[in-house]
Amino acid sequence: MLDSRIKLRHLQAFLEVAKRQSFARAADSLAVTQPAMSKTIRELEEAVAAALFERGPRGVTLTPAGLALMRHAGPALNALQEGLAAVRQPATGAALVRLGALSTVEEGLLPQALERLHAESQEIRLQVLTGPSAYLLSQLSLGELDLVVGRMSEAREIRGLSFEHLYHEPLVLVARAGHPLAARTPLDAEALGQYPWVVPPAPTTLREQVERFWVEQGGPPPPITLETLSLALSRRYVQRTSALWVAPLDAVRGDLDEGSLVRLTVDLEAHGGSVGLCVNATRALSPAAERLCAQLRSLASERESLT
Repeated sequence: MLDSRIKLRHLQAFLEVAKRQSFARAADSLAVTQPAMSKTIRELEEAVAAALFERGPRGVTLTPAGLALMRHAGPALNALQEGLAAVRQPATGAALVRLGALSTVEEGLLPQALERLHAESQEIRLQVLTGPSAYLLSQLSLGELDLVVGRMSEAREIRGLSFEHLYHEPLVLVARAGHPLAARTPLDAEALGQYPWVVPPAPTTLREQVERFWVEQGGPPPPITLETLSLALSRRYVQRTSALWVAPLDAVRGDLDEGSLVRLTVDLEAHGGSVGLCVNATRALSPAAERLCAQLRSLASERESLT
């Protein structure tokens, strides 16, 4: 039974502080005073008999007890909000799935999965949030997303969440058609360092893999002219310059088939990264989200059978 001392306002305040990492910003967001916010959190900590936040010069961070509570409180409050919305607007018809998508699936897997999903279920509506894995997984922990899809198994923020492997996807190094390095093999560090690179931004897991590759090559890293997760910007930039682009194979597969980009003979990693779907196990998926997961699994199985 829920402790009678714990009210809805306690959980709302807790989640807002966790999201904002600041008592002051959380108080502004909920339109209360900072002393009132501090008192509310103190009451909650007394009720659960545990410290939920660690105070520091740069704000507050969750303690292990706070992390445990967040994994449950976020999804619970979101489920309550969805239930109230369903009661107030029972005839809307559309089932909503809130999806976090990493760049590793934006071009191939996800569009194909959504096409198949909507071919059989036009009533399902998707809200798709993109960004780095750390941000998307934090939103999943808070209950702001139903699931996250992409290459994220190496991310620290995945702890406490449930990850399901779908298939392995390598990072590749590509350049425009006709690039001076297109016909050269093998390619050494000196040749690769003569051209600027387009890479994922730090501190993403993709960037960490790129930096490991540079260390293994020896010598200074190549010049970087663009750091972004935007596939469209990277593609257009590389097609117009002599820059080299580190990209998930799925993101450039169509470009390679068309011949607008070429894959260079460089192995950026020994094995491809694990692409999969991540959920918050403390909250059951809706039937609509389960149907999306089924399409993702089906497509992943087809891909694995072709490799």
